[in-house]
Amino acid sequence: MNASPTARLLRRTRSLGQRVLALLRRKVLFRYRLVLITLVLLAVGIGVGAVWGPTGWFPPSAVILTVLAGGLLLKRKSLAFLLAVVAAVLLFTAFALDFGQVGPGLLVTIGVTAVLAYLLSGVRERLGVQGLSGEKMLLDLRDRLRSQGTLPELPDGWGRAAVLRQAGGSSFGGDFVVSMRHGDRLELAVVDVSGKGVDAGTRALLLSGAFGGLISAVPSGEFLSHCNDYLMRTSVGEGFVTAVHLSLDLETGDYIITSAGHPPAVQFDSGTGAWTTTDAKGVVLGVIPEMTYVPVKGRLRPGDAIMLYTDGLIETPGEDLDAGIDRLLGVADRFVKDGFDAGAEGVVDTLGKGKNDDTALVAIWRSRPR
Repeated sequence: MNASPTARLLRRTRSLGQRVLALLRRKVLFRYRLVLITLVLLAVGIGVGAVWGPTGWFPPSAVILTVLAGGLLLKRKSLAFLLAVVAAVLLFTAFALDFGQVGPGLLVTIGVTAVLAYLLSGVRERLGVQGLSGEKMLLDLRDRLRSQGTLPELPDGWGRAAVLRQAGGSSFGGDFVVSMRHGDRLELAVVDVSGKGVDAGTRALLLSGAFGGLISAVPSGEFLSHCNDYLMRTSVGEGFVTAVHLSLDLETGDYIITSAGHPPAVQFDSGTGAWTTTDAKGVVLGVIPEMTYVPVKGRLRPGDAIMLYTDGLIETPGEDLDAGIDRLLGVADRFVKDGFDAGAEGVVDTLGKGKNDDTALVAIWRSRPR
């Protein structure tokens, strides 16, 4: 029985797809082989030039460049072949030049470089990237984390500021912000992942995506509970996480705030001209399953403000956290005089001076009517 036109079309489409995939595989393999051939010819050319070329134009030490390029661009098997060629070139050069230009120092330098290149190639091979793709991937992830810390635009009569600083000037840190505005409701969370540097930054990259999805998908009062459930399912034994969540009605100024082991948010009352701490408390995330976090209610009136921050802003070794909070409240008075927008950077500059810790500060304020 003859096949139907549809069946013949499907077979032809499948066959064409298989040919395209085979062609792509051949091109990828050809590309790696071309890189290997180029580096091998370059190494051999350096050896030949060192022996028979113009004096000083082809130093044997130049083969280090081929080793470094191989670590960036080749897989381990191809790199091993290149290293064998480099060793042969150096041996040939040493005999041809009577060891005049290939001494023990150069051999040790190239040997150490070869080991580092081989380790580098192994890491990139496990990641499935060669060349500078891995660094570009990290830069993209860093930029994504920073973009998530950008607060949404607020309606007239409201202002916001966010400052994030990583320890030691690193591009990655354990503090991050997730936020979402839906109509007249602002959802905002400041999160602090235990640890510092790249280790904390790696977890922050993962959690910022998860928490960013949860903050727009679950009821306001249940956000931290869902975050805790997520950590209990996925991050057992990887350290704890603290967080504070603010859900603000931009129409009335009413808010609810919940905290999971995080330093207390502070509110400025324009009527009294004083900063006070909020009472929201709770256990850190990722430690106890099925936790419930009790929200605390409040209101921002015209002229009022609220600040959320991480412990890097107030924590000093050997000092009680209450002393750090008192210091924050003292500095925050200047925050009011300079204007909330301009003062946020000043608060972080003042309190973070001399500290090697990730810090984050977010301020939301309500302007007085003119």
